[in-house]
Amino acid sequence: MTTSPQPDTAPNPMGKILLLIVLGLGIGAFIYFDLGQFFSLDALKSNRDSLLAYTEANFGTAMGLFILAYIVQTGFSLPGGAIMTLAGGFLFGSFLGTLLVNVGATTGATLGFLSARYLLRDWVEKKFGDRLEPIQAGFAQNAFSYLMTLRLIPAFPFFLVNLVSGLTRIKIGTYITATSLGIIPGSFVFAFAGRQLGTINSLGEIASPPVLLAFTLLGLLALMPIAYRKFTKKIDS
Repeated sequence: MTTSPQPDTAPNPMGKILLLIVLGLGIGAFIYFDLGQFFSLDALKSNRDSLLAYTEANFGTAMGLFILAYIVQTGFSLPGGAIMTLAGGFLFGSFLGTLLVNVGATTGATLGFLSARYLLRDWVEKKFGDRLEPIQAGFAQNAFSYLMTLRLIPAFPFFLVNLVSGLTRIKIGTYITATSLGIIPGSFVFAFAGRQLGTINSLGEIASPPVLLAFTLLGLLALMPIAYRKFTKKIDS
């Protein structure tokens, strides 16, 4: 495999230590509190009433805890991102849920990006070596546009894009901007679906217009990369 280009700047020793501490605390908290049990649709449904009651009674705290949980889930490449986004829409509504997801996911993705760039380079290259070169070639052509496309396509694992991005020369500001903008459509669609699916009490309600609209939006999400590519071609021409 071709050696990936090194970042322009070397990691600050104190920053590296701080990053290690954050990683250790996050993993420890996930294991100690057994948070994996909550990253499922069944858990969301079974705890529906208690989650709604807590959110209504402690709205500000609930928002903070949700963002923190999303940062941990994304930053440590844990399963359950889709469920977390559904929960965001279910608890906070489509628009506020999308905003909270964006903050948490972008922050967590940046943590994963920095971890790959400064701590996990050798492991990432060894683990995903055969999948790195095509992505790195795309970054070399137009980092912002390519990352936007990757974020718009749900088929690309979110955590893998975070890790691979850290092995390229993309600037952190460009990475944060492209990530934040690129995940908005998908986040909104899943948050909207969560808002509708969270209200279902019986199988008969599955065919309700709001739920059908949610699934329609999920299907249209697959067309976003095509529209984005056409848009960028018009700008470049």
